[in-house]
Amino acid sequence: MSAIASLMAEVGYAVRSKLAEIGYGAVLFARLLAYGGACLRRFGLVRDQVHFLGNYSLSIIAISGLFVGFVLALQGYYTLQRYGSADALGLLVALSLVRELGPVVTALLFAGRAGTSLTAEIGLMKAGEQLSAMEMMAVDPVKRILAPRFWGGVIAMPMLAAVFSAVGIIGGWAVGVLMIGIDGGSFWSQMQGGVDWWHDVGNGVVKSFVFGLTVTFVALLQGYLAEPTPEGVSRATTRTVVMGSLAVLGLDFILTALMFSI
Repeated sequence: MSAIASLMAEVGYAVRSKLAEIGYGAVLFARLLAYGGACLRRFGLVRDQVHFLGNYSLSIIAISGLFVGFVLALQGYYTLQRYGSADALGLLVALSLVRELGPVVTALLFAGRAGTSLTAEIGLMKAGEQLSAMEMMAVDPVKRILAPRFWGGVIAMPMLAAVFSAVGIIGGWAVGVLMIGIDGGSFWSQMQGGVDWWHDVGNGVVKSFVFGLTVTFVALLQGYLAEPTPEGVSRATTRTVVMGSLAVLGLDFILTALMFSI
């Protein structure tokens, strides 16, 4: 009985700890949203974070988008050629990028590059007791440190997704038109006629906004809850990549089901 009681106590403690962490995360998320107006009044802080998170991620986003466009064009051409629809390659590349691959792959790369840097930065500030020192000086670290980074990530993510999709389309055009020899007019006309601004591009923008919200919040929460040790910061950084990536993939399924069922 004592072993069973001990096991139940451990399970109960683990469940209670997770529930407490979820509740703390919900409170922190509400505070970050509430501080949106204050961040806009001091937009310089947000602008610096957009530069840090967006501009420094631009190279990996653009290069990844280019190669994804290359692969999409090659795979799409060999598939469409079987049905005599090779001229629709531009439409296939554009829809694949703006609907799914642009927001999703950008969010995964954003979690791996910008999310880890946010977690490490906040975790090291916590380990160095900088956040505690700010609280001692009556400065709210959530409002001064976390909120600008949160809104900077939310703003940067849709722009990075747009760059990914645009560069991917250019890569698809280069492979399809310049390498394979598809007619350039058919490539662009099929794309312009088949891509709807709201149902395709608009849905992609909504997805990228939600993914930016999620990944940035996960990164900040893990950094804020990290143990103030080198091992604790490294574990928090790993959790950011894992949890952020899984959250993006799960939300992508939910958002796709909702968007295309309406």
